Amino acid sequence: MTAFDTWVHLVYLACATCFVIGLHLMNAPATARRGNRLSAAGMAAAVATTAVVLVVHRQITAVAAAVLAVGVLAGTVAGLVTARRVRMTAMPQLVSLFNAVGGGAAALIALGEVVRHGDLTGRLPVQITVTAVLDVLIGGVTFTGSLVASGKLAGLVPGRPIAVPGGRLLVVLLGAATAGLAALVVAGRAEIAALTGIAAAALIVGVLMTLPIGGADMPVVISLLNAFTGTAVAMAGFVLESSLLIIAGALVGAAGAILTKLMADAMNRPIGAIVAGGFGTGDDTPGAAVSGDGTVREITVDDAAIQLAYAGKVVIVPGYGLAAAQAQHEVVALAQALTERGVEVGYGIHPVAGRMPGHMNVLLAEANAPYPELKDLEEINPEFARTDVVLVVGANDVTNPAARRPGNPVSGMPILDVDRARSVIVVKRSLGHGYAGIDNELYTDPKTAMLFADAKAGLAALIAGLHAYAG
Repeated sequence: MTAFDTWVHLVYLACATCFVIGLHLMNAPATARRGNRLSAAGMAAAVATTAVVLVVHRQITAVAAAVLAVGVLAGTVAGLVTARRVRMTAMPQLVSLFNAVGGGAAALIALGEVVRHGDLTGRLPVQITVTAVLDVLIGGVTFTGSLVASGKLAGLVPGRPIAVPGGRLLVVLLGAATAGLAALVVAGRAEIAALTGIAAAALIVGVLMTLPIGGADMPVVISLLNAFTGTAVAMAGFVLESSLLIIAGALVGAAGAILTKLMADAMNRPIGAIVAGGFGTGDDTPGAAVSGDGTVREITVDDAAIQLAYAGKVVIVPGYGLAAAQAQHEVVALAQALTERGVEVGYGIHPVAGRMPGHMNVLLAEANAPYPELKDLEEINPEFARTDVVLVVGANDVTNPAARRPGNPVSGMPILDVDRARSVIVVKRSLGHGYAGIDNELYTDPKTAMLFADAKAGLAALIAGLHAYAG
């Protein structure tokens, strides 16, 4: 190993260290931006170093260098444009697209490397064949699965579970065909043709896997596909014998897997059940009646504003409805108006609130909600007993007291204990079901009042009512 190679390995080690430290800094909102910048700097240094290695070792032609330069320029421009133009509420589908790009790129790397090795040496090493098969398989599933997930989040594909006739049987048959093709690749027979067949099967499986999953399960699906992307990148690292890619992919894959498990636990649903076919969007039954012996009590905007103004402590519980209505600025403005009146205000954030992991925290942070006021489920639940008013905005199943009883779809699901507050105001368009398809018993609680309105319009009316009352 030359001195140049030693320095290259040291630079790659420093870049990997930046990834690890950056990921750690992203654990807290106050340091997340710094962690993102550190990770981006590490990746920029890694790309630049790789370019230098290609030039020094004369492993690239002038035409290839020009193609790479155009690709880097196009990617940079696309990244800057999307970062500036995509609204925060559209970030989930953008993340899904990034997952698709990562998985697809990793699969193409494996295919290209197999072609190159086949031309140079003929028989491929087992390390290359096994990791190439895994790379193409995982990358292909991630590519189409992420595209479908992005379409569901963007409304281009219906958010409800879409069952494909014979889809599960087709997945089983494709799995058997993939196993046979993988055996051919490892045995050194028709590697390129077999890998192409594996790629085609993986692309189909990605679609069939994601279509039956409802929009309400998308937070878990995005985390799972993110884990797939990281694993595919790690496999590409083995194919290229790049320790940096292996480390980066392993970090992404591990983080995505851990987050997937946490999100599934927060919904009290096995990951396998989600992948097999998940709940819908929760919008399929607008106007459904609440069952039970209780009655629903409706409240006017003026009454709700007065109740909030007289409260000593208010906790705001945002949900999917707030994210869909893009009402994050209105809810923060209402909280600021209450704070100015001397009301203690906090936010209760359920792990699956919003449309992707951490989405609600990002939405509220974008609207300049103070970080100390954003509290997770374990932190906020003990405070509900001493809360005067809980304002639930667009959240449904995550507040359903039925979760404390066995025998229903949300049994055992960790919920926000909003019914333990002195009073509850729910801002919701209708009495429609949540993703679990059952009635929310909170709505018939004597302490609960319903303010039927779109989240954005309802919060704006509350702000106006509060100012009018204060005036």
